[in-house]
Amino acid sequence: MTELTEHIDLTVPVETAYAAWSNFELFPNYLSFVEEVTPGADGKHHHWRVKIAGAEREFDTELVEQIENERIAWKSVGGDEDQSGVVTFHRLADDASRVTVQLGWKPEGLVETAGAALGIDNHAVKSDLENFKKRIEGSASEARGSDSDVRGSDPDLAV
Repeated sequence: MTELTEHIDLTVPVETAYAAWSNFELFPNYLSFVEEVTPGADGKHHHWRVKIAGAEREFDTELVEQIENERIAWKSVGGDEDQSGVVTFHRLADDASRVTVQLGWKPEGLVETAGAALGIDNHAVKSDLENFKKRIEGSASEARGSDSDVRGSDPDLAV
């Protein structure tokens, strides 16, 4: 099992970071490997379509823990991927937060195994966290400029 931990500090309240991250259907907007996330009827299950090292994969996940503004944990429950993870949200100040991502997965095949050994996965997650930061901080900045609600300033981040 391959594991990684990455974090990023944001200049938005923890509530804003959590609200944006918990809207899984928006992941394709800032997570480079995610093609689509479709929620199940129960709100705990999601169907994922991803592209890893050029190969398209599909799998299902189950939320095993979700504490508002604190953490989201999941595990795969079927499909092409064997993975689990947790994202935690930390209040640094009233207008600052840290998002920490911990992932564990089983690489498939030579390309994924080599990529994991070379740390390519860590680089990809770090890059995707930077994309998330740009997206959410840009939305928050626009909202402050117009005195509107942060989540309402970007229709993609509306919750």
